[in-house]
Amino acid sequence: MEFKDNIPIYLQIKQYLYRQIITGKLQPGHKIPSVRELAVELTVNVNTVQRALQQMNAEGILFTKRGEGNFVTEDTALLEQTKAKLIKAELEKFVQSMNALGVSDDQISVILSNYLIGE
Repeated sequence: MEFKDNIPIYLQIKQYLYRQIITGKLQPGHKIPSVRELAVELTVNVNTVQRALQQMNAEGILFTKRGEGNFVTEDTALLEQTKAKLIKAELEKFVQSMNALGVSDDQISVILSNYLIGE
């Protein structure tokens, strides 16, 4: 994973894990890789991974079983809310990028519709 300099790494790790959960690579109720495994996989400090996981635990996306590790929540409503937030954030970035190019919101709608139908 390549990290962006302008966003804290622990936030990028959270986004990575959210995507893993939303896309089904990490299933509800299943154990996620250990802190050390994630640190090695992502080539980051263990403390950075731990910070991301602590926040995700506080949000309810993950839960900890003492001595077993961290698990993905089985709360499907919370997972759907998280997915909706991620989609909204991506849309906001897209619209901001298009507006920065001088494209109006009405033009974005037309361009996106045309793109989706293959024109």
